[in-house]
Amino acid sequence: MRGLSFTAVDFETANGFRGSPCSIGLVRIRDGIETDTHYTLLRPPAGFDRFDPRNESIHGITPEAAAEAPRFGEAFAEIAAFIGEDILVAHNVIFDLEVFESALEVSGLGSPGLSGLCSVRLARAVYQLPSHALPKAAAEAGFQLQHHHHALWDARAAAAIVVDIARRRQTPELHELFGAASIDPEVLAHWAAPRPRESRATRQVRAYGDLFDAAVPLGDRELPDLMRWQEEGRNLPANPEADPAHPFCGQQVSFTGNLVIPRGEAKQLVAACGGTTSSRVTGSTSMLVIGDGYDDADLAAQHDPQGPLGSNKAEDALRRRAVGQQIRLVSEQGFRTLAGDAWPYAA
Repeated sequence: MRGLSFTAVDFETANGFRGSPCSIGLVRIRDGIETDTHYTLLRPPAGFDRFDPRNESIHGITPEAAAEAPRFGEAFAEIAAFIGEDILVAHNVIFDLEVFESALEVSGLGSPGLSGLCSVRLARAVYQLPSHALPKAAAEAGFQLQHHHHALWDARAAAAIVVDIARRRQTPELHELFGAASIDPEVLAHWAAPRPRESRATRQVRAYGDLFDAAVPLGDRELPDLMRWQEEGRNLPANPEADPAHPFCGQQVSFTGNLVIPRGEAKQLVAACGGTTSSRVTGSTSMLVIGDGYDDADLAAQHDPQGPLGSNKAEDALRRRAVGQQIRLVSEQGFRTLAGDAWPYAA
């Protein structure tokens, strides 16, 4: 496949914050053939380097295994040199670009600007499979993924999928290949450090002090997982002995997006302070808390269809507000401020 050239990438992370890479795999493809690879364990950026046992159980990388590895910031020059001017390919490339983004931000580094194409979206457009998860899609491409969640093996699998589909379609030019499936590149912007406004993922964790810092004892709490869908949790009755002056007392609160505390715990907090909660926006909802790192400035940008007001619950809340229902939209930062002393994490 002369002309089919790119670099495939995969990260594993130490915890539920995207900016905690603990390994990276890179595979260089030239004319449809693997010509070089780069793999290294990484120590995540300082202050964000606590290993979560849930992540360790997935990829098998422990703090001890990565203890002598370079920090992401120390390794990035070599990583960037390997990528060069290539476009990246990954299975769910948005995630990998977000890892680059947050890890660069918390390392105090600028971004060279990167772009990537998503092999899982291409696989869904071409392969007729019940599941397009990486092992299944790679097998369809003729690649047996022997070590899933090893960054180099996963990068090879993503590369194999793109090479196989390019051969089937006899289309070696990447943009033409992905464009035929209406897939545009995802772009990580160029910036010089320090970045004037950091990503949502980074802004969200910066508000929680030493929570992700391996040098600070965690106690008996679990780390939050900010990458996976949170369970709704139970809707509890309001505490009848709550302070009637508390901002949550008498409110009915719904949530959309991930918070640093689990949604079930957030609901318990509201109930303890005299409020009630609902798993959806209803005619009684008076407050919608919007997570995922969106802040008050994001909430003010209501024109952004991909922004915080694009979720189903937020759209429902806006429709109800338009016909007179009083619903307050609150960021995680605002929710934390309203919670006051009830909030479980120190800033």
